[in-house]
Amino acid sequence: MFPKTFLWGGAIAANQAEGAYNVNGKGLSVADVAQYTKGSSKRDYTEQWKITKEGIAKAKLSDDILKYPKRHGIDFYHRYKEDIGLFAEMGFQVLRLSIAWTRLYPNGDEKQPNQEAINYYLELFETLKANNIEPLVTLSHYEMPLALVENHGGWASRYTMDCFVKYARTCFENFHPYVKYWLTFNEIDSIIRHPFTTAGLLEEDFAGKREFNQALFQALHHQFLASAMVTKEAKKIRDDSQIGCMLTRTLVYPHTCNPDNIALAQELNRLNYFFGDVQVFGEYPVFALQYIKSLGVQLVFEKDDLDIIRNNTVDFVSFSYYTSLNASTDAAGMELASGNLAVGIKNPYLEATDWGWHIDPVGLRVSLIDLYDRYRKPLFIVENGIGAIDKVEADGSIHDDYRIDYFRRHFEEMAKAIKSGVNIMGYTAWGCIDLVSASTSEMSKRYGMIYVDLDDEGNGSYQRIRKDSFYWYKKVIESNGSEL
Repeated sequence: MFPKTFLWGGAIAANQAEGAYNVNGKGLSVADVAQYTKGSSKRDYTEQWKITKEGIAKAKLSDDILKYPKRHGIDFYHRYKEDIGLFAEMGFQVLRLSIAWTRLYPNGDEKQPNQEAINYYLELFETLKANNIEPLVTLSHYEMPLALVENHGGWASRYTMDCFVKYARTCFENFHPYVKYWLTFNEIDSIIRHPFTTAGLLEEDFAGKREFNQALFQALHHQFLASAMVTKEAKKIRDDSQIGCMLTRTLVYPHTCNPDNIALAQELNRLNYFFGDVQVFGEYPVFALQYIKSLGVQLVFEKDDLDIIRNNTVDFVSFSYYTSLNASTDAAGMELASGNLAVGIKNPYLEATDWGWHIDPVGLRVSLIDLYDRYRKPLFIVENGIGAIDKVEADGSIHDDYRIDYFRRHFEEMAKAIKSGVNIMGYTAWGCIDLVSASTSEMSKRYGMIYVDLDDEGNGSYQRIRKDSFYWYKKVIESNGSEL
């Protein structure tokens, strides 16, 4: 069902896994000021992503790793050899991970990188190589330096863009013998949903909504431009480098066949294409420019900006897919469902996770065919999985049949997409080992095939335990997807 070159593996992010937030010279990132709020609603993510200047000031004065769980993560920083050993036991051919910018450049703009951090990542990549695991590295995964936010206005400033390009060049220069596959920005479209975490923007810093939108879309332009610039830099250093963009696939269905609902779903899906179109086609689509203009935003393009974007497009398209959403022009009073930080109308044809996200394997096939037809570039599914509450039995076993069923159904749909002609490079299951949640900073929402003994309050031994899905995924990889 799957080509021989297909890459099977898993995905993590430095800010959710590494911990060691103040070890060996690391600076504070935007992730290090994200709080865990006990008893928060599983369906309301807006408050979890909301960061204030007051909250940042308090976080900077605190050394509390329990109130700010991403500071401890799952201690991957110290345990990566053990974890990579477990990934190798499962048969991983690829591991998606990110580099913490604030390890290399604690404030983002130092003249020289932190050599201890470079040495750390070199040892990590060497460990991956020794286990025959290909790294797929994200340069920016919700972990930009806090100092660039406070001192330079985050990504609204070209200064931050220049610092990022320097950081990326440092990564390419030092890690190119080990890393062929790179992603520039994780879910670059997420700047719309959580602008602080993605771009270091606080709405309270602006006089009004129009001013905030001006900064928001200017920051997005700087990220598009930076993505193109580092794509060029990577190929200078290693000419066979493969650089991908990374998108959130927010697939929207019309809730009914009412033409108004169909038009609304089309509009929402079209806006989602905007972020891929710029990086794949090398230009802003007309519909996106019109939308930006309707918000009162006037983008500033400096000389050569658009030429750089046009001449340095990505080699492949990667994306996250967790769920689908329904849209209606008459949604008043309808039951809602959440999913990947977006909210839509509940789909009566679909089941939901413990966190209210639709489970829609067919939507993955729809997304694969849709994206491949549009972009005609290889696709890479770099995030997919189910967040669930796992129970450790008295004998230490963890029976997560619901996770196995979720993966099986999605893999079957991937195979159908491949049969229809879609070129898929590989698949990395999100949170292949339990992580601190990106949105809620909790541990209860577990994605992994490896359990980490750690609760929401930071209690636990950090012991790693294989779940039933661990052994199942091992067989899937061994059989290249023929045994599901």
